[in-house]
Amino acid sequence: MQNRTASSGGDGPAQEELDSRLTVELATVVSAARRRATRDGDRQVDTAHLLHGLLETDPAVRAAFDGSPQVARLLGYLVQRSIGYGLQWHGTIEDSGAVPTVTEGGVPGWSPAAAAAMDGALDRAHAGYATRAGCLDLLAALVDDPESRAVEVLRRASVDTARLAARLDGERPGGD
Repeated sequence: MQNRTASSGGDGPAQEELDSRLTVELATVVSAARRRATRDGDRQVDTAHLLHGLLETDPAVRAAFDGSPQVARLLGYLVQRSIGYGLQWHGTIEDSGAVPTVTEGGVPGWSPAAAAAMDGALDRAHAGYATRAGCLDLLAALVDDPESRAVEVLRRASVDTARLAARLDGERPGGD
């Protein structure tokens, strides 16, 4: 299967092709994650960057959690990434083992786990007969990789990821 996000490393026609397969909200999340990775000095967008963007951008994503205190705790961990929690990740490539590490032809600017999550979001959207992947699709895909940085942050904030996954499986976001 061809990696659908392989063209998502920069701007231009390839980026436009990816963006055409995402809702406006999810495209905003992806842009925010790229900016955050650049600002933090990270070489690649990883799943924690994507989770951070989802929580900041989409009210439906925040509503999927067990209330405001849990969301605030998550954001607290994510904000601390560049000054404390998460420093062990600085300068490393996220490879959760969910997909084989790609040494050539990978997704420029994305960790293997983040690229796999985006593929999972697109697959989930298509399984629900949506033409575009949305934020809840990406959240579900992030939660599906138990070894990702996003799930590490979720667990650290005491989120029951199995319960969250079950809740997301019961929801089908409305895509175009």
